[in-house]
Amino acid sequence: MQKILKLFLIIFSLNFLFSSCKRENVAIQSNIPQTVLNKIAAQGFSTDNVRKVSNGYLVEGDIILTNENLTQPASSPTLLIANEEQYRTTNLVKNLPRTITVSVTNLPTVYSNATNDAIARYNALPGTTLTFQRVSSNGNINIVGFNEGPSGGYITLGSSGFPTSSGNPYNEIQLNTNAQAYGTNPDQGYVTSVIQHEMGHCIGFRHTDYMNRAYSCGGRRVNEGKAGVGAILIPGTPSKPDAGSFMLSCSDGTDRTFNANDKIAMAYLY
Repeated sequence: MQKILKLFLIIFSLNFLFSSCKRENVAIQSNIPQTVLNKIAAQGFSTDNVRKVSNGYLVEGDIILTNENLTQPASSPTLLIANEEQYRTTNLVKNLPRTITVSVTNLPTVYSNATNDAIARYNALPGTTLTFQRVSSNGNINIVGFNEGPSGGYITLGSSGFPTSSGNPYNEIQLNTNAQAYGTNPDQGYVTSVIQHEMGHCIGFRHTDYMNRAYSCGGRRVNEGKAGVGAILIPGTPSKPDAGSFMLSCSDGTDRTFNANDKIAMAYLY
């Protein structure tokens, strides 16, 4: 699902891809040690375009794998290597029912308001034991900004990671404040959908179409990582393409929220 515009938006990687530039180079990054790439692959994630960041490695565009993630044994008890379904990671948030606090640090008002909207969307889901609460500081998930322009035809919109082995959510979402990311007047609904997507990673969601990003991104088939590890099928979700999922890899930049199958996935997990 990709419109022909001046730019394409990759939500999974949460990057803009300018149509005047080439598509993402899928060659393995030579500056990352092979031992690290092997660990990333063992966890079920793509080794294409891995980047070293301060707290680990950025993979698949918007997912940060920490050193803890890379040393964990991976297991996937319920798997289906098929089309596009809702998938979770090995770790989930534990100690339910539970309230996860969310804070925003030094970001413009639109990011703060979008955070409140994303929290409200999660809390409106029926039958879940996981809720979110906005706090002024030191939240379990803290949303911070960075300013980074385009590089190689891409501009990163945001990133986050997965729950820890102890059952806590990933503790940080990074959002780009560069004007070329969301524009000089960011659309609140769109920023809300990006935060909602990254919160999904923080509590253990992988991309709905991780095994075939061409479904939502167009172009050639690209598998973000093997279905054998680190990608566990959520029972009750469809075994066919699901065009409206909030965890699809790519979007045309519209405001996307939970569809019916996303709600089933959330209710099953939480």
